[in-house]
Amino acid sequence: MFKAVSLFSGAGGLDIGLEQAGFELIRASDFDGSCVETLRANQLAGIRINAKRKRRYLEGATIGHEDISGLSLKEELGESPDILVGGPPCQPFSSAGAQRSVADSRGRLFEDFVRIADEIKPRRILFENVRGLVTARGPGGIPGEALNLVRLSFERIGYRTNFSVLNAADFGVPQRRVRLFMLASLEEPPPEFPTPSHSKDERDGLPPWVTMAAALQDIMEPENEMLVQPSASLFKQLSELKPGTGLKSRGVKEPTRPGGHWGYKQGAFVADQNLPARTVTASSSQDWIWDTRNRLRRITVAEAAALQGFPSEWVFTGSRAARYRQIGNAVPPPLGKVLGRALIDSLSGAHEGENVSKPFPDYMTAAVRYTEKEDKRNGSVRVRSPYYAAGR
Repeated sequence: MFKAVSLFSGAGGLDIGLEQAGFELIRASDFDGSCVETLRANQLAGIRINAKRKRRYLEGATIGHEDISGLSLKEELGESPDILVGGPPCQPFSSAGAQRSVADSRGRLFEDFVRIADEIKPRRILFENVRGLVTARGPGGIPGEALNLVRLSFERIGYRTNFSVLNAADFGVPQRRVRLFMLASLEEPPPEFPTPSHSKDERDGLPPWVTMAAALQDIMEPENEMLVQPSASLFKQLSELKPGTGLKSRGVKEPTRPGGHWGYKQGAFVADQNLPARTVTASSSQDWIWDTRNRLRRITVAEAAALQGFPSEWVFTGSRAARYRQIGNAVPPPLGKVLGRALIDSLSGAHEGENVSKPFPDYMTAAVRYTEKEDKRNGSVRVRSPYYAAGR
């Protein structure tokens, strides 16, 4: 059985998927105490990976509550694992931040991820991050520079990389969650990404996206005392909205958008349950839904977990806010399973193709070019705007 090591493990979403795919997780690590308690609680619960296997999630795994900056795994592991997985924060490279790069402590978390990869030399690496990293600025303030730095960091320690932006809904997850992924091989051609199994418009004979309604139909709805409902004034505004829309934020006027560059206000969106959910957030300010009792309420913790694809037996520890945070920060387990199978195919099969990193996909380079044009047309307005200065 192929062995996996997980950093920034969170509530275990990616790790669950990898174990479902056939990996054995031997080491998990996180700095967040609530996440570590969640992992240990589920390890203690002994939840079976599936009915056919006797093996249980996190069985035999070492779960560390630790700061990655002081972590060294070479002696502990003894031999190189098959894969290293994780999603280190990359906010220091973001255009919404101060662009302090590695001077920011969170930038050093990424450096430590690379340091540990270089130390333990896994055969494959799975790296996950927000889609915004595609166009994020680096130390020079140039769009796309941050992702180039990420790729170069892995190439310098011997890895060949392949990047893609994946929508979880395209792989059967009832959520339109879009994230950036990297698959990398140690001095071998990088793994290929899986092809979608579902489609928004049923192209190529694929089944349609899984809807919120389908995902939530077996989840017990909360009793009245457990509801989170809007105030009377907010209820009036939300009840007038068509599902799939929300209250708009104040628009910032720009040269190319004289009517204002607006978005939906956080926590003020009514979900359309005939579609996959929007991205489940790491906040308790989830989208509103009309439930089967005609109540307008927030998505519950259990519903958020179902929309992410967590096993129904998986428990989350900590406060209500901590549980939402753990769920919202996770990689959907079904997507982790699909990526895990792609990695197993890469580890098991012949290594075909050119032994170099793959170029960024065209849609990613196009996004960088668009961001550069936006900077020229609207950048000066956004820099002066308190709305953008606040990083919203």
